Amino acid sequence: MIKAEEVYKIGRLGKAHGVKGEVSFQFDDDIFDRVDADYLVLDIDGILVPFFMEEYRFRSDTICLVKFKGVDTQQRAQELTGCDVFFPRALAEEGDEMPSLSMLVGFEIIDISNGKTIGRIAAIDDSTANILFELEDGTLIPASDDLIEVIDAGQQQIKMNIPEGLLALR
Repeated sequence: MIKAEEVYKIGRLGKAHGVKGEVSFQFDDDIFDRVDADYLVLDIDGILVPFFMEEYRFRSDTICLVKFKGVDTQQRAQELTGCDVFFPRALAEEGDEMPSLSMLVGFEIIDISNGKTIGRIAAIDDSTANILFELEDGTLIPASDDLIEVIDAGQQQIKMNIPEGLLALR
């Protein structure tokens, strides 16, 4: 059984495309194309299920059409509409030099100056040029390369130089 901490969300399935079982896939992270992976993990009614890909093709920078093995009809593809899509952390860690932003959700932020845990990343706000880590308590921390000292994927921690006074804004 696949556990939630073993995967991270990379997108969501959209509508069926055509009659042979293809489905549109809107993704936030193209890790499935950068790392050799045979499958993606779909959330089917709260259960994480691996679906093996036969093929995929890009429609834009954020949308591709995916054909999963065993999904051969438009009706079967429609059943997958709206499913969240996840990628295995283990595959991402062994295949990628630098973790993608999506993969950092769930990581702890540690203040390197005192070793204290600031919080856990709940979401990544990349809607502006200044990317922010949104912590579970709502605190926003700049995801700046100047502040990040170490990203430890194994421990799921990011050690940062937190600017003095930033946490006083909570």
